[in-house]
Amino acid sequence: MRFDSILITDWSGGGDRGPRPVKDAIWAGLARADGGRDAPVYLRNRAVAEDWIATTLARERAAGRRVLAGFDFPFGYPAGFAARVLGRADPLALWDWFATELPPGRGAAEEPCRFALAGRLNGLFPGIGPFWFNGRREDVPGLPRKGNARQGHGMAERRLADSRAKGAFPCWQMGGAGAVGSQAMTGQAALARLRRRFGADLAVWPFQPCDRAGIVLAEVWPSLLGRAVVPEPGEVKDAAQVRLLAAALVGMQAVGHLADLLTTAPEVAKAEEGWILGLGTEDSLTRALLSPSGRAAAGLGSAPMTCEDTVND
Repeated sequence: MRFDSILITDWSGGGDRGPRPVKDAIWAGLARADGGRDAPVYLRNRAVAEDWIATTLARERAAGRRVLAGFDFPFGYPAGFAARVLGRADPLALWDWFATELPPGRGAAEEPCRFALAGRLNGLFPGIGPFWFNGRREDVPGLPRKGNARQGHGMAERRLADSRAKGAFPCWQMGGAGAVGSQAMTGQAALARLRRRFGADLAVWPFQPCDRAGIVLAEVWPSLLGRAVVPEPGEVKDAAQVRLLAAALVGMQAVGHLADLLTTAPEVAKAEEGWILGLGTEDSLTRALLSPSGRAAAGLGSAPMTCEDTVND
């Protein structure tokens, strides 16, 4: 499996972050196997991000380029969750369910939606939980504010991938520093809409065979690069993360190791939990970033762009 383009997106489950590029928002970066690259792009809300990602993928495919698209949020939940919600252990059906429940949100008015959904989901489980965290003043029915208030819900706290990724957060925490609960819900909903748009030309790793797809979606985690993520002067860290991880994966492909990453995942990951691309190969990723191909794909410093700067490219 060889890719011409690698697109990395750092997702956010929150609302609109305004027109000026800021941290802890949605950022995307694209690098190409031929050494070309696009400057990291700031995407102010989920609706804008979905439109930009779909347009970018369509552009790359129209140019005959095969794309690996990585997204920084969990692609699945601990084993047993989908079956409790849907009656079957089908992670992609769960994506479709989230897409129905969580349309893309542009502003603060949509913010309660994901918390209310977490509370409703908790009602499907015995005891209290598994979801938790509510940063709003008013209580959300069924959603405890603190993790230690949960009990007897019957779900594992972490996926296998999360237990092996040092510093990874469980997908049950809906907010707070480092939490990924809101990103997982809203991100899976967004990817379900991408799947509908691109049909058989798109596959999801590790849930589906990916050898013939023109677009392959994969879960990524820029923290695998550790201290190698060094922003350029004036660069937002999120922008540096997508730029450098895309470059590292270009470097991995240049030395022949990227295909290996895409053919290896534990059975529980392939069945329903998902897996972080590159997990367990952190040293190799860093070396790939520092290789000639990785350095070329990382490029030189430039001011961050916004989606308005690139949408007509």
